[in-house]
Amino acid sequence: MIQKVDLTTEAGRASAVKLTQTKKKISEGTAHILSTYNNTIISVADPRGDVVLSSSAGALGFSGAKKGTPYAATKVAEFLGEKAKAMGLKNLNILVKGVGAGRDAALRSLIAQGFDIHSIRDITPIPHNGPRQPKPRRV
Repeated sequence: MIQKVDLTTEAGRASAVKLTQTKKKISEGTAHILSTYNNTIISVADPRGDVVLSSSAGALGFSGAKKGTPYAATKVAEFLGEKAKAMGLKNLNILVKGVGAGRDAALRSLIAQGFDIHSIRDITPIPHNGPRQPKPRRV
């Protein structure tokens, strides 16, 4: 069953983002952007690598094909940026993974929020041949 999340209330916003440690104050962190064709997931980790904030397009109430859009990725990045600033995060390293449509949109949104970006790295796995490719579609 698909549940709509009302982002106008505080209870709705709390369910859209997973807070592992609510009282933690960090000034430096790493944002992991995973962009697939179907969804965009962004996680913010502290310098030790422990995830502090995490959210996705599906958690913000987007459903179906709308989860993979650049607009949904922008909204996820804005939402997490707002939460990260409330935690005192200023310096950010960004790791981007995947080839989805929301990849650049989420990246641009995080940069526009005024974080001090130290590095942006692409960690998309690239196969060195790997398994046989599926046959091309005949349309």
